[in-house]
Amino acid sequence: MTNIADYSAQFAADGTVLRHPDRPAPRYSLPRAIKNFRLLMKDKEDTSLVFKIYESLPSKQFMPRVQNLALSEQGEYLRRTEPSLPEILDDHAALRKTPKGSLAHAYCDFMESEGLTAAGLVAEAESLGRPKYDDMLQWFGDRSRDTHDLFHVLTGYGRDALGEQCVLLFTHGQSPSHGHLLIGYAGSVNIKLQVKGSKAPIMGAAQQAKRTGRGAPKLMEQPIRELLKQPFDRVRSAMNIPDPSVYRECHRVWRSEGIDPYNLLASEHESGELVSA
Repeated sequence: MTNIADYSAQFAADGTVLRHPDRPAPRYSLPRAIKNFRLLMKDKEDTSLVFKIYESLPSKQFMPRVQNLALSEQGEYLRRTEPSLPEILDDHAALRKTPKGSLAHAYCDFMESEGLTAAGLVAEAESLGRPKYDDMLQWFGDRSRDTHDLFHVLTGYGRDALGEQCVLLFTHGQSPSHGHLLIGYAGSVNIKLQVKGSKAPIMGAAQQAKRTGRGAPKLMEQPIRELLKQPFDRVRSAMNIPDPSVYRECHRVWRSEGIDPYNLLASEHESGELVSA
């Protein structure tokens, strides 16, 4: 098995080291991860806790995945043609010039309706003050972050509580991580606790998301610029991404029960109002 020192002795074609020697060695700690997850449930806006969970549950397969992509011809091509995904993704004027029905139009529609930008996600991550290193692992992590909202668009999972858990479990299928599993599944269980008595198949939606991610080609390994030009339905078909039927069923059931999928906690106190709406 390759150790950390070996990764620090490997370089991309342009001389960038695979893993910077100054990076701290990851330490696995399930108790620390669970502690931070509990804190996250109390303060879901504290995104620093998400990173702490991931850092507490490092995957032994993570660095081999970074190595396989970053040092491959495909990785070199992606770095050369797409050095900065946020610049591509936030240029909506250029994206809107693609044919109607393209992935680019679907992406712009989603980001504009949600008031989001790729640069905003970068700024949020950088506001945490975590150290950055000039290595291929940094590139891999940034690309993973920058494709997050494309996951939402392609999978059909919204930014509601269940949608976010499903995206995390889809991401686990793409890039297995105990962190994704913990937050995705424990978060889904937490939703069940919030809507006690609901007949919505919450865990079924979580399972479907995980299966879909596992069966789809890895999005971050694809040429995003080229995918954006293609018809949305064609991209979903090529990536083996079906309609999120169980997730949509959860929303249907919740609405029939007077529960707002986008405000589960408020629904406990306003169910009568929602039913009559």
